[in-house]
Amino acid sequence: MISLTPHCWNEFDELKSVVVCKPSVLHVPDKQTATDLRWEKTADSDKTRHCFNKMVDAMSNEGVQVIDYSTFLKSEERAFHEQLINRVFVRDLACVFGNQVIPGEAGTTMRRPEYIHAHKVFEQWFDERHFSIHQNDTVNALENGDVFVLNKDAVFINVGMRSSYESAKALKEKLIPLGFSEVGIIDLPRRGDTMHLDMNFNIAGYGLALAKSYMRYFPVEVLSANGSSYVMMHEFLHRHGFEIIWTDEVKHTVADINFLNLNPETLLISTKAHKKIFHNEQLKKKRLIEVDVDELEAGGGGIRCMTLPIERR
Repeated sequence: MISLTPHCWNEFDELKSVVVCKPSVLHVPDKQTATDLRWEKTADSDKTRHCFNKMVDAMSNEGVQVIDYSTFLKSEERAFHEQLINRVFVRDLACVFGNQVIPGEAGTTMRRPEYIHAHKVFEQWFDERHFSIHQNDTVNALENGDVFVLNKDAVFINVGMRSSYESAKALKEKLIPLGFSEVGIIDLPRRGDTMHLDMNFNIAGYGLALAKSYMRYFPVEVLSANGSSYVMMHEFLHRHGFEIIWTDEVKHTVADINFLNLNPETLLISTKAHKKIFHNEQLKKKRLIEVDVDELEAGGGGIRCMTLPIERR
């Protein structure tokens, strides 16, 4: 069994270990099937595997330990699991808050088997001090593409299509004892391009956030041990040390904004990303590692969606 130490207090410290899952063996053969699955376009499974391997190699070459949880499934589960079309999008399955791995809960029944199987694997990996499969018993929908650990004080959550307000409140009760002081809740429009928070917002390093311009108009409910209050989104981010780059340059929601921080200076981005975004004065000094994940992005998720950080230092 592998040895993993959960440790994530933000989104940008050097990535030491990350969980992934190789894509499904199934093709998405035509536009109607893609529409029915809520995919953006068709996909060929041979090409998705190739893109996945390129992404894994890019992280491994930077010294990141990359673990494919599907290789730890029981033999009788594998034939079923490899047919789950969304299984590559592991970010939603759980989140590391400090030293605790808290399991998520699928916001749609189609994805529920992934969560059940992955959480059983996590139960083998982590001792009870760091993970409990029952931590999501009070949660009815919490997909962690909607969750950002801003710092040791604050977590930012969207309650939209796939995560519920009730679940965010239940999560707050677990986070306050871990030392977090505030949980900010935003409620984005219910559309395909706003399915998760990380399709609209991302952290781009220490004290720097990137957000679609329309989010400037949204309030955030701030939950704390003392109750709740409301501020505007930029006020919540500012008081936790983040400057926001507002952008109207997002042309492809997933490719443009769904990147992964490998360390404070380095971003892993899609080759399809609109490069004008990264011409911003505060971003152009970043080291950008590009990887072709276009065939995987057909599923409506990007590099952040396909990676679950376990340890950052």
